[in-house]
Amino acid sequence: MSTVTVVQPGMLTTVQDWPGRIGYWHVGVPPSGPMDDLSFRLGNTALGNPEGAAGLECTLTGPTLRFEQATWVCVTGAPAPVTVNGHRAPQWRNLLVPAGGTLAVGPAVGPGLRSYILIAGGIEVDEYLGSAATFTLGRFGGHAGRTLQTDDSLVIGTGAAAGAGGVPLDSQPVIARRWEVAVTEGPHGAPEFFTRADMTTITGTDYEVHFNSDRTGVRLLGPKPDWARRDGGEAGLHPSNIHDTAYSIGALDFTGDTPILLGPDGPSLGGFVCPVTVVAADKWKLAQMAPGDRVRFVPVRADHAAPLRSLGTDRRASLPIVLSAGGDNDDGILRRSELDDATALTYRRAGDDGVLIEFGEMTLDLRLRARVNALHQHLLAQPLNGIVELNPGIRSLQIRVDPQLLPIRRLLAALTEIETELPAIDDLVVPSRTVHLPLSWDDPATREAITRYMHGVRADAPWCPWNIEFIRRINGLDSTADVFDTVFEAEYLVLGLGDVYLGAPVATPTDPRHRLVTTKYNPARTWTPENAVGIGGAYLCIYGMEGPGGYQFVGRTTQVWNHLHPRSSDPFEVGTPWLLRYFDRISWYPVSAEELLDLRADMARGTGEVKILDGEFSLAGYRKFLGDNETSITEFRTRQRRAFDAERQAWRDAGELDSAAGDLVEVSA
Repeated sequence: MSTVTVVQPGMLTTVQDWPGRIGYWHVGVPPSGPMDDLSFRLGNTALGNPEGAAGLECTLTGPTLRFEQATWVCVTGAPAPVTVNGHRAPQWRNLLVPAGGTLAVGPAVGPGLRSYILIAGGIEVDEYLGSAATFTLGRFGGHAGRTLQTDDSLVIGTGAAAGAGGVPLDSQPVIARRWEVAVTEGPHGAPEFFTRADMTTITGTDYEVHFNSDRTGVRLLGPKPDWARRDGGEAGLHPSNIHDTAYSIGALDFTGDTPILLGPDGPSLGGFVCPVTVVAADKWKLAQMAPGDRVRFVPVRADHAAPLRSLGTDRRASLPIVLSAGGDNDDGILRRSELDDATALTYRRAGDDGVLIEFGEMTLDLRLRARVNALHQHLLAQPLNGIVELNPGIRSLQIRVDPQLLPIRRLLAALTEIETELPAIDDLVVPSRTVHLPLSWDDPATREAITRYMHGVRADAPWCPWNIEFIRRINGLDSTADVFDTVFEAEYLVLGLGDVYLGAPVATPTDPRHRLVTTKYNPARTWTPENAVGIGGAYLCIYGMEGPGGYQFVGRTTQVWNHLHPRSSDPFEVGTPWLLRYFDRISWYPVSAEELLDLRADMARGTGEVKILDGEFSLAGYRKFLGDNETSITEFRTRQRRAFDAERQAWRDAGELDSAAGDLVEVSA
């Protein structure tokens, strides 16, 4: 066993492997892995490693490393000064660092941002959920779940057949300051969401890379879309809003009017449209896009997109060979069909390696979520060879595949057959546990987040200084005590996981009379405390970890992710770090802020307790409940709509409507 010691860590140096952490997208765990997987894999292959062997990703400035034994290394990626024992050395070539010697990688000189240090034998670290990749936001993977620090020691593996050589010049990726990136149209393009003129603008404009970009996504500056619709309907006031659906890495996500290319540490689920998606072979380019760089999207036919580069005997990538101003000229729609007389199916392209299946109209309808569940469970029980990820949304299911094993056309044919095998929607019954969780109402941590928002982002937002008062006003309730009573009387049905990472549920009350509706923060918060509880639209979310956010706060609860994993923790199933399941029903009980801190400490030690009762959710029984209470449900919705319309008119009168465009939903059963 040989080790390497970190003398200087560089700015953001992490252990990564490829393809990263696959199979957990549905619970809000991103794949992570090297952002520029091409440079990473080429370096590994040159050393004789498996192409996915763990190595180091360096952002802006690389580390200085001291090697215990003589070791072969290869530095790839963005241009940066490389030295061995103080002597300049080339990138893209295998370098022998002598025993006790140092390798130093300096600041990136441009173009590009990220360089990679691959080591013969790879780096050996404990895997987390099947991968060595570091996810710093989640504090797991890699070396202690964080960036490298001075005096860290890493173990080097054995068995690589390294020697003199390197990556041939004609195999090295071209890193530039102006990027042409191949994209396919979809999942949400023209004419439903964007105008055809918008799509022409997207593929005919040089966007500028914003400085506020990282591994979660590359933020771009460019023209504001005209949009094909006035608003998001039930999903929200802004035309970018949709009911939460699965995202693809490399999707161009419009959060309002701001385009962001989603990265390998980005969210798995969200409520915004994505008009185009970067093809798999070009996703490496996101890693090297530096602030001020220009980006042009080049539409390609999905069936002619370059495959993910093979690093076998022929290391040169094939190029997209069919270009057109309108992509596939099908608006990102692969197929439309009908499940029954009342339910349409839309199959949308999600890059060249994915399909997004949407059920029914764009409404919050538990009947549609039950149908999504039926297909999801069928594909889990009878998996198709080549499926990589399954990720359900509110009314959709995203299927990601290895196109070499399961071409999209074959997937669509298989799904056509499966549709005939699924049970009638109204016959569906699913397991549904009742999970009793503590809620510290109007918790001091959420108050602090509001204060930070007012000082650092926006002081005059209509939801400030107290989100709960805003919720009361926008729902037409008489007092904030009514907000309290409504939340604690409700049972929140979990419809999705990972809305804001790490098993975070997106849930809605089963009883429509408990569905408080709000806008989301716009602009979003820059900080949200871990396990804050908020409402956005008609959805409730528990934040799985610290980070940005937009839901209106009602309080804070205990952990929904086991940070001790793989060690056991009483409320969590063995081997499963997420607490909640689809169709669980969350029921709140009140605790003080001090009591919550004690409960959170117990959970952090692995000794916490959560009361969980088994049960089931019957769609037929639920529809009977709605029918029996139709009159009072209608009265509640009418009062709620009247209050929201009054609030929206007040914003319009104050010129605030555009800046406060968040989410209001009129919920259907």
